Amino acid sequence: MLILLGTFLGLMILGVPVAISMAVASLAFIIISGTVPDVIMAQRMIAGVESFPLLAVPFFILAGNLMNIAGVTGRIYAFAVALVGWMRGGLAQVNIIGSVIFSGMSGTAIADAAGIGTIEIKAMKDHGYPMDVAVGVTAASATLGPIIPPSLPFVIYGMMSNTSIGALFLGGVIPGVVMTLFMMGTVAVFARMRGWGSDAKFSLRQIGSAGIEVLVVLGFPVLAYLLVWAGLSENVAIGLALVALLALDYYFDFSAVMALMTPVILIGGMTLGWFTPTEAAAAAVIWSLFLGLVRYRSMTLRALTKATFDTIETTASVLFIVTAASIFAWLLTVSNTAQILSDLILGLTQNKWVFLILVNLLLLFIGCFLDTIAAITIVVPILLPIALKLGVDPIHFGLIMTLNLMIGLLHPPLGMVLFVLSRVAKLSVEQTTMAILPWLVPLFLALFAITFIPELTLWLPRTMGMLR
Repeated sequence: MLILLGTFLGLMILGVPVAISMAVASLAFIIISGTVPDVIMAQRMIAGVESFPLLAVPFFILAGNLMNIAGVTGRIYAFAVALVGWMRGGLAQVNIIGSVIFSGMSGTAIADAAGIGTIEIKAMKDHGYPMDVAVGVTAASATLGPIIPPSLPFVIYGMMSNTSIGALFLGGVIPGVVMTLFMMGTVAVFARMRGWGSDAKFSLRQIGSAGIEVLVVLGFPVLAYLLVWAGLSENVAIGLALVALLALDYYFDFSAVMALMTPVILIGGMTLGWFTPTEAAAAAVIWSLFLGLVRYRSMTLRALTKATFDTIETTASVLFIVTAASIFAWLLTVSNTAQILSDLILGLTQNKWVFLILVNLLLLFIGCFLDTIAAITIVVPILLPIALKLGVDPIHFGLIMTLNLMIGLLHPPLGMVLFVLSRVAKLSVEQTTMAILPWLVPLFLALFAITFIPELTLWLPRTMGMLR
């Protein structure tokens, strides 16, 4: 245990990348202990990525990149301006609503921050908002990316914990709404304190237009249901509803209906059993290509090539972390390190709620140092068995873990969203950190609510028949 954890922590302190630190620590343990054959390292690292659910990772990353180059982010932003730009602190509210919509496509906080976040920060700066406000609200809203489905961290957690990824996706919907309301409330408070006005004229026509687009999207599942009720087969009903939607979009030239349909297609398809979460990721790519090449005709071959290479680069880095974390987590288990740490935690408390408080504190600390994917693969084998013994539902635990790690993305020394926004806003890491601090309040309030009100997470998947 000392060799494994000591080497890993020592390398991390020296600034070695987390994936290499885990791989070297694992190799050092195997060589020094002599209890595990050398070939196990290669076998476990390959086994770590030899998983069908992990195919969702490159597809969701590619879908997010394609949405960016297809001009979808600009349309989402314009839609959000029409919907809430008239409120006090309008563009800050737009920032949040835009992130909510984009979260239903990207699955990662970094994609949200680098994609629509770039547009939002520039617009807020041009309208006279202080740069620290623009950066802070963008950072906070980016955490919605992995909470509102689809979500790459949920895919990794589901694979590690043998939990239904579809149930995790549904479990993130209501917590995502709670986070959104807390953030919008925070903007309203700051707007009142600092005298922010609206950033778009109150226009019933614009609000009505945006509302009609929402109703059109919501009308798609309603129409499909009515057609099924009228006696048509499920596939035929959904096909006819989709044709009707495309006809309406073509005739009225809606700005964001097709983009808003993305989460409807993904969640609806998984709920109906049309495809698994992995296949949903492939469906997201196909839908993104349809929007960019057919509907909006904004995607060029050069942009498509760049999005593909960006996806390859990001996927390679994510899967390298997963491979290194797989052998590291396996050695934690076989060396009884996980059991020792489990006994230590259980020795402190047998109370479920006290345990969850300790888990929150631990994960907030870990999130400041470890990449999200690496943290999930290392921590799940240690903490999940304890959570199950104490009666914590694995879906609920997955939401708690993911939100904690998302908050960790906003902090040095390894907060990736922090560094992305620092580069976008051209601020130092220290300035960006201070800008984000006030916006941690709604995130901690949401974390408290999600931790101590499990039904916020469990009600929807239970209602949809994914939980007993």
